[in-house]
Amino acid sequence: MISASTPRRGVSAAITTVLAITLGAGVLSSPAGAAPLPAAVTAEAGTQAAPVPYPDSGIFTAAGKTGFLAHSWVGGKRVFQWTRFADGAVTSVDAPVADGSGTDVIMTGKGSNPARSLVLQLRDMAPGGGTVTMDLRPLNATYLKVVSKDTILAQVTKTDGSVELHLVTSAGGTLTQRKVEGLPTGAGYLASTQASDGSVLLTYFLKDGTSWQRKLAMVDLAAAEVVSTQDAGDSGPGAPAFSATHLSWEGGSKVYALDRATGAQTVTDLGVDPDENSLITGLLDSWQLYGTWGTLEGDGTGNTQKPIPFTAKSLASGQTVKLLDYAYGYVQPGPDHTAYVRGGTVEHGDGLYRISLGADGKPTAELVADTGLPVALGYLGAQIPQPFDLASPIPLKWKLSRENADVDLTITHRATGKSFSKTLHLYSESAGSEYYYGDDTFGITWAQVAAGSQMGKDAAVGAYDWSFTARPQNGVGPAVEASGSFTAVKNASSPHDLDWDGGPDLLSRDAQGVLWRADTEYDATKKTLVQSYSVNRIGSGWGTYDRIETIGGVGGGAADFVARDKSGVLWLYDVTGNGYAAKIAARKQIGGGWNTYTQLTGGADLDGDGRPDLVGVDKAGALWLYKGTGNVSAPFAARKKIGTGGWGIYNQITATGNIGGAAAGDLVARDKDGVLWLYLGKGDGTFTARKQIGAGWGAYTDTIGIGDANNDGRPDLFAYGPNKTAYFYAGTGDYRKPFGTRVASPLLTGLPAYNHVS
Repeated sequence: MISASTPRRGVSAAITTVLAITLGAGVLSSPAGAAPLPAAVTAEAGTQAAPVPYPDSGIFTAAGKTGFLAHSWVGGKRVFQWTRFADGAVTSVDAPVADGSGTDVIMTGKGSNPARSLVLQLRDMAPGGGTVTMDLRPLNATYLKVVSKDTILAQVTKTDGSVELHLVTSAGGTLTQRKVEGLPTGAGYLASTQASDGSVLLTYFLKDGTSWQRKLAMVDLAAAEVVSTQDAGDSGPGAPAFSATHLSWEGGSKVYALDRATGAQTVTDLGVDPDENSLITGLLDSWQLYGTWGTLEGDGTGNTQKPIPFTAKSLASGQTVKLLDYAYGYVQPGPDHTAYVRGGTVEHGDGLYRISLGADGKPTAELVADTGLPVALGYLGAQIPQPFDLASPIPLKWKLSRENADVDLTITHRATGKSFSKTLHLYSESAGSEYYYGDDTFGITWAQVAAGSQMGKDAAVGAYDWSFTARPQNGVGPAVEASGSFTAVKNASSPHDLDWDGGPDLLSRDAQGVLWRADTEYDATKKTLVQSYSVNRIGSGWGTYDRIETIGGVGGGAADFVARDKSGVLWLYDVTGNGYAAKIAARKQIGGGWNTYTQLTGGADLDGDGRPDLVGVDKAGALWLYKGTGNVSAPFAARKKIGTGGWGIYNQITATGNIGGAAAGDLVARDKDGVLWLYLGKGDGTFTARKQIGAGWGAYTDTIGIGDANNDGRPDLFAYGPNKTAYFYAGTGDYRKPFGTRVASPLLTGLPAYNHVS
């Protein structure tokens, strides 16, 4: 039973009556207001018309009247920021440790945690607020909680080893202290809530035989005394809370509330396994706040247990009010009978919410700082190569707004009606789900489809339809449905993908003759080609070649490449990709006499037989076609002249694949003035009359037909310049304007300049 309480007075009144103790040298205090903050506003802030931005990766710490405190981990260090409610202005806090008071006053220190911060500052973050510095070392004291703009609660160790609780105040450059009476002898492991209405709720432990018992104590700050105590039983890790009418604490699966006037206890059993579910609790006047800890993204384990929504329960009537779909972290009290908590609702989004009593006396939740994350599960698009090679290790992939979902996927062959269905359980922790690919993306390989269905084993080519229903594992928000289609082929050549992971690769040679492979992927947000992993070093000695050209998969599958040495011998490098790495076989000689060509390009199917071809321009300006055979031992048929003279005006030709939407692969050619010309393939290895498609292409040393990088079914182009500049050109499928506006790419730009990229 909690004992009767003495009347409470304002803590500031008590400070004027404390016994002053002059500490002598080493005191680093300064009067409040001596160091005003530089950022000031003319109007009082406390509410705002719209939510302000919530810091990226911010962990909510405390809130006051004009703003809130959050921290993030940056480079292994904790970085604190104060965000103003009025306009979202952010003040960086130059300290590794900070703590809140429930007002605009925060404590900052330099220790590894608040208790180890022996020299600390009390900073009033309100416009025009000041800073007070305290050096606790002469007191042999450690910080416990800031309770006003110039006063803290501290634990003081006496010369005999005993511990006392003191109020320490900075007044006029002098530190004064006052012992808090009534704390039982032997009390240890002290912790305190934030101050409210001149009181704090203290948690401490007393040893009873061989075990420690958790206790609660109400402390009247003005009287500097413990006015009541309460056994906390099997309390959980959550912070206790108090209001003018009640105390609250948690234990196991239960939330306890005590009427401070009558001693009547209310127990709310949430019926959860405390080893699997952490409770999040708080108190707002006579309303108990509770829920189970549940983040929007889940915990990475694939846990499908639904969180108990963050709820308010009247301790007078038992009425409940749902406030948030989920909440996490700790409930922190705020000024003017408010509370703050991180969480979200489908209707209003994810962020920091202020809980306060409405006009009807019931709690309401207001979003005051918004992360911008949608709470409802969303579908963000498919990542399926077009066409899709049924023999490849590349998965069919789709992107969601978050990973914690179960996906009911169906794939149907349109012509036969045969289908495959499977539920994909997604999670990322440890080895993770075999269907989860990171970055909220899931997928399935055709080998997995074949292992689970006859339709997959039959592997028919043609059109397939897919559809899925994704259900949030945490039950937050409705399920999302999506559907689409793709065209399947078998043993297709990958134009520029050496490791066969679905993204084009680039071969680049530096001035020392070292050859490198850059694995790339398309960034849908930046709309450009970016690097997937670190550049892979293939080896040295490649300066012996004057031409290196990626030519697609000679026998289907991962792309291969050829290299011409300075004596005119052409060599084939057969590449085997497995979806993760590229294995390059020893070179095989194709033949000599290739130094008759001034230009070589390959990788596109120019005659419509499904195999990549090679073309060259000889010194007389004639264009020659080498049809692909599909045989690695003899990769090209005898040459055939497809252009007589005139091609010598170009200083670069590039096989692009079918960028113009005609019958087969196309070529682009750049003349000496930097003008780019398109030659549409007719499907028989020949081309239509050229069409000018742009100027200024002389700025690039290499233009590469990289295949379909953005999975929209149209081949794209990559261009590399002499000053380590690079650009991505998305294919449009329209011969009148085959490429979209260029977008700068970071690929190869931060490394030593390359003298050859293919």
